[in-house]
Amino acid sequence: MSDLGSEELEEEGENDLGEYEGERNELGERHGNGKARLPNGDTYEGHYEFGKRNGQGVYKFKNGARYIGEYVKNKKHGQGTFIYPDGSRYEGEWADDQRHGHGVYYYINNDTYTGDWFNHQRHGQGTYFYAETGSKYVGSWVNGQQEGAAELIHLNHRYQGKFLNKNPVGPGKYVFDIGCEQHGEYRLTDVERGEEEEEEETLVSIVPKWKALKITELALWTPTLSEEQPPAEGPGQEEAPGAAGMGDASDETQGLPEGFEGEMDMRTGEEDMDTFRQESQENGYDMDQGNANFDEEQSDLQE
Repeated sequence: MSDLGSEELEEEGENDLGEYEGERNELGERHGNGKARLPNGDTYEGHYEFGKRNGQGVYKFKNGARYIGEYVKNKKHGQGTFIYPDGSRYEGEWADDQRHGHGVYYYINNDTYTGDWFNHQRHGQGTYFYAETGSKYVGSWVNGQQEGAAELIHLNHRYQGKFLNKNPVGPGKYVFDIGCEQHGEYRLTDVERGEEEEEEETLVSIVPKWKALKITELALWTPTLSEEQPPAEGPGQEEAPGAAGMGDASDETQGLPEGFEGEMDMRTGEEDMDTFRQESQENGYDMDQGNANFDEEQSDLQE
């Protein structure tokens, strides 16, 4: 699921004057309120200063996209709403024609992202809500990807830990609504993905594998946030993460259409660990078969 980013919807520059009807200053420059029809078919209605769009205005693209908000010297800057041709929209802060600051992105599949933006990308603290499942990712983002300390919240359980390159890594825990926690860690595991030809090497992918260590009573969780680094320069196409089960199984992401980022798959977990373990296997997160099941671990603790 993707939108058509505004970086691909360029507005006419100051030298592409077109037709204009409105106020001017003593030098004949567009100054004050006015309407313009640009040579490429776009239109603008709003405020000008010294020949440039400046202040509040509405810019309509010929493909149906439009921006309603503030301008500074012909660039989107300040508060504004951009509605894309596919119906998705961004409402929030802009800087130098980029989504930058705090904002909300509404995707056409009804997912939403609410949080920080930097240089046109999700970056900082933010919440991504998956409309299909009701799950949500709450935590750190880097260069548009889920990375850092975060919670992955489902309807009856949640995972708390750290993410790297969109995948859970290192120590973490699953917290269940029945009143207990399963502690463990995600370890990287090589998974063979088959051979395209006999003479070619077998394709291998690295996926996180959950290793359960112990069961405890509920405890408060405080994330440890690492110092954020600014993302690499250059705007990217804004896309909605895929929505399915818990995990970023690389064998599934290979077949996803353009627009899916292969982020954490999101599906509501079942009420017990046995079913959750089966679901995680189906989605590429094979929980360690050597571990006792959820009920057995509870019995051991009680003994």
